Amino acid sequence: MAATSAGTIDITAVVDRNPIGSFQRLTLALCGLVLIIDGFDVQAIGYVAPAIVAEWQVGKGALSVLFTVSVAGAIIGSLLLGILADRWGRRPVLIGSTLFFGLGMLSTAWARSFEELQWIRLITNIGLGGVMANAMALAGEYSPARWRVTLMMLISCGYTFGAAIGGLVAAVLIPSFGWRSVFVFGGIAPLVIAAAMLVWLPESMQLIIARGWSTQRIAGWLKRIDPAVEAGPATRYHRPDVTKGRLADLFRDGRAPMTLILFAICFMNLLDLTFLSNWVPTVLRGMDFSQTNAVLAGTTLQIGGTIGTVVMGILIDRLGFARVLVPCFLAAAIGIVLLGNPMGSIAIVFAAAFVAGFGIIGGQPAVNAFAGTRYPTTLRATVIGWGLGIGRLGALSGLMGSGALMAQQWPIGLIFVLVAIPALISAILTAVIVGIKWTPESTAPDLAATVPARN
Repeated sequence: MAATSAGTIDITAVVDRNPIGSFQRLTLALCGLVLIIDGFDVQAIGYVAPAIVAEWQVGKGALSVLFTVSVAGAIIGSLLLGILADRWGRRPVLIGSTLFFGLGMLSTAWARSFEELQWIRLITNIGLGGVMANAMALAGEYSPARWRVTLMMLISCGYTFGAAIGGLVAAVLIPSFGWRSVFVFGGIAPLVIAAAMLVWLPESMQLIIARGWSTQRIAGWLKRIDPAVEAGPATRYHRPDVTKGRLADLFRDGRAPMTLILFAICFMNLLDLTFLSNWVPTVLRGMDFSQTNAVLAGTTLQIGGTIGTVVMGILIDRLGFARVLVPCFLAAAIGIVLLGNPMGSIAIVFAAAFVAGFGIIGGQPAVNAFAGTRYPTTLRATVIGWGLGIGRLGALSGLMGSGALMAQQWPIGLIFVLVAIPALISAILTAVIVGIKWTPESTAPDLAATVPARN
């Protein structure tokens, strides 16, 4: 048994010293599944956009508004639900968010006008905005330290995998059943996953201890991780930290420089990620590539992100964040430029989409994992949620700016050159942030505190 004193259990030490068992694999699988459908549902609007344009005869300016309100909903969800989860629990917020956006996706399929579609997407994406931060935080807390970054990035890979699946599903469903069928598919799946989480998903044990909630369930969960652990009513638990999960805590005790730079990286990277995910199929269709090739190029972007997430997760554990992320962001900048200037070559389109996706989409899970490993338990969902929320402000500004430039008939190639600049900035900021020496342990004065079991 991992203990700090007689009768005291250190939950983090128990997780760290044991192999990953079936209980943790099930928890990680549920987090991965909800991120798969999260990625599918977020990206679905980009894949169906050409079909929506054809049905309702809307221009790129109106399409830009649709993309923008979708991101606005996700911003609200990210900023609000991350904080609520650190206060009320990861499990109820994650399950509630999944139910909410599942019902919203089904509602999207019955939108009667373009204006109604915009309102539904705004509301639906509030639920979508609460998924990533909570799934990532929970996955990190059930992963041993030696595998934490790799596992968090593999779980995040579910998002990009879901987005890639969305392209394949859209390519099959839209010609036969229309664009609404994509949202029917995307609405039923999260309802099933939410039911599974309701039965099998545990709460964060570290958060329960830090908040002083009832510890009755912890003994059973620990037993499934390490059968040798003996816990009962008299057991005391090592308190992981004493922060309260408030936004202000992200800027206290020496955290401010890291938090500000992290938010800036999220802003820049999600500007690029959202622009590419939403506009690539429509822009390529406007370049006279076929609808199938346009959708498949968007899928290649997501496949590149999926592979990038897996490869980066393995490399970061060996080489560190900077040595992996910096060159990937630089390569992605080149890919973005070529994607907007393919010279009529479909081969360049697919190659550039893969490289851009590898660095930009694959890089975001690495940024999330960096946050999840550098902040205390009670701040993890808050920092990831606010990082994604600030990042989506970047996404919002990118969509609004690019929509305005397209409305003014700016050359598409030049717009993509401008979009490559944030990737260069992300590379520079990543090189800076890894040099900050602050760690969660150095700023938690009551780290060795213990709390008794509570019924």
